[in-house]
Amino acid sequence: MNVVIMGCGRVGAQLAALLDEGGHKVAVLDTEPYSFRRLPSSFNGTALLGDGTDEDSLKKVGIEEADAFVAVTQGDNRNVMAAQIAKHVFNVPKVVCRIYDPLREELYHTLGLETISPTTIGAQMLRDKVIG
Repeated sequence: MNVVIMGCGRVGAQLAALLDEGGHKVAVLDTEPYSFRRLPSSFNGTALLGDGTDEDSLKKVGIEEADAFVAVTQGDNRNVMAAQIAKHVFNVPKVVCRIYDPLREELYHTLGLETISPTTIGAQMLRDKVIG
């Protein structure tokens, strides 16, 4: 699978490493060059400095050949914007974005976006630990 990841924070770097170890083709895009330090030395993918909301940056990172796009920056708005560009402009078959705000997550579901909310998942897991 050919995967483009926007955001090389802890989650983006870990996801990139897992996919790379699994034999997938991985490209990571981030606006901060220092972020790429999180990638393991064994990483065989591509790390490119650029903005995932910019079509030229997305083309450079290979979005036109991507099977999947994952947006995991710290900003909900950037993640949603990039996810919509990947889905509607470049027709990437599988697009997932991280959304911290649970209220926004519901709204974005109505727009047809596949989202993950660590806020909701974390709260559910903590609840289960507390009452389970």
